[in-house]
Amino acid sequence: MRYKEFAKTGFKCSLVGMGTFYDALWIAQAMIFGLQRGKDRKLDALKAGLEAGVNFIDTAEIYRSESIVAGAIKGSKRDELFVATKVFQWHLHEDAVIKSCKRSLLKLGTPYIDLYQIHMPNSRVPIGETMGAMEKLLNDGLIRAIGISNFSLKQMQEAEAALKKAEISSTQMNYSLVHRGVEKDILPHCQKENIAVIAYFPLGHGKLVREFVGYAEVMKSVEDKKWTPSQVALSWLFSRSEVIFPIPRASTRNHVQLDAQAADLQLTPDQMQILERYNLA
Repeated sequence: MRYKEFAKTGFKCSLVGMGTFYDALWIAQAMIFGLQRGKDRKLDALKAGLEAGVNFIDTAEIYRSESIVAGAIKGSKRDELFVATKVFQWHLHEDAVIKSCKRSLLKLGTPYIDLYQIHMPNSRVPIGETMGAMEKLLNDGLIRAIGISNFSLKQMQEAEAALKKAEISSTQMNYSLVHRGVEKDILPHCQKENIAVIAYFPLGHGKLVREFVGYAEVMKSVEDKKWTPSQVALSWLFSRSEVIFPIPRASTRNHVQLDAQAADLQLTPDQMQILERYNLA
């Protein structure tokens, strides 16, 4: 496994992280019935990632997977892990942010959250109020870094301006070879300011787990032919920029192990150009 610093936090995260959004039906069943379908398999997948050297796990209060993350990290050295979660857009008033954070801490079974993110913007709540609450959590030691998710560049800059002393450490966006909208303005801004870009859906909703246009051409120039399409797609992301961290879903032990191995594949500029030559959207 290879590691690189996450923004300006000083923490070195694995190039590939683990996401814990499963699907909308899974969330609905967990919310309504308290049912966590396939919990043991998902827990095993996260443990497989930790065993493989993955130290970055992303979750959210709305995912209803924080308790599974807690089970996976129990017994691990806390200071060697980077645990990220999110507050949902319904909870962005100051008191709600703080209550949500404390609930997440209990569910995660941890004294602090490495990265606390605003899951989505909410135009009905002043961004200054939300960011004030985030800074309070930071000052109280309950979180160690502030992030955002699904913000446009304009919304991101408003969030940055609303902070008094702290800085935005990351933004989480839909980013893959088949969804490259962030490259227009968000990625350049993040590269300039050293803000991490957490790429969710890095395998394009499954489009990149099978052979795709450009893959066969790239493999002709790869010395070791063992690499899978999904590993090539992940490598394209973290080879694209030092600020990018893909978080494929940790669904099964086998998938997580393959995703972790992708960190060993470093594409050349020529190979990157081959993949970028095609419009895969």
